[in-house]
Amino acid sequence: MLADGVERERVIAAAVDAGVDHLAIGDHVSFFVGAGSDGLVAATALLASQTDLPVYVALYLLPLRHPVPVARQLATLSELFPGRLVLGVGIGGEDRHEIEICGVDPSTRGRRMDECMTVLRGLLTGEPLTFTGEFFDLEDALIVPAPDPPVPLIIGGRSDAAIGRAARLGDGWLGIWASARRYGQVVEQIETEAAGAGRAGVDWRHGLNVWCGLAGSREAARPHVAEGMQGFYRIPFESFEKWSPYGTPEDVAEFLAPYLDAGCSEINLIPQGPHAEQVMHDAGEVARLLRARRPG
Repeated sequence: MLADGVERERVIAAAVDAGVDHLAIGDHVSFFVGAGSDGLVAATALLASQTDLPVYVALYLLPLRHPVPVARQLATLSELFPGRLVLGVGIGGEDRHEIEICGVDPSTRGRRMDECMTVLRGLLTGEPLTFTGEFFDLEDALIVPAPDPPVPLIIGGRSDAAIGRAARLGDGWLGIWASARRYGQVVEQIETEAAGAGRAGVDWRHGLNVWCGLAGSREAARPHVAEGMQGFYRIPFESFEKWSPYGTPEDVAEFLAPYLDAGCSEINLIPQGPHAEQVMHDAGEVARLLRARRPG
């Protein structure tokens, strides 16, 4: 929906007018048929195109990049748009070929992510960093000025390794394809593991990526989200359907409300529907309904 020129501007304007909380953008280098969009480049365009909404990158494939230039990109974006960027990071994996052509052994993604996050966190303090690891070897690396306020670093992924990484190295966890019950269990697990790692008292920003269909009825909305997800992931929609709400804004908000109770503070809708501007209007209505039901 945000792919080209005039329509992109109309959709962004519709999102601002609709009262959505933020804009979310994905990241892929070369996904299946070569498709993709650089998450930080796209975030820059979205931030520059309007002055109101933060942008959430969800998820940036950090292990495919070197963490030092990524730290510089984040520092630059923070200078240009202070406090308006959230960076969600993940290891990818749906398309093994995408990882291989970036010169990364897919079997090392988790270990690379741990080192990337350690280096990135160190550099974003604005202090010199010396680091020796399996993949990166740095002496007195320095990125200044440090982002102020800091850029939140949110860890995505469904595996226990990703959840543990969020507890040790993240400012929150970004879930996808999980029930509200499972979501709450993960939030508790992160709290426990973080405390064990000496990180008690973190002001967590747990989020959820959710594909959804928005239209005048469930029957009208389902084909749009089904087509969008099948085209993107090349897996039958039925594999995702129980985690992918569709229908009116009221239907989608009703499905998502239990996630707020489970500890989710930010929801990234990936909305699908017949008309982009109307979808943004409906997404804004979902956000309004959820704000009214948010605990506290």
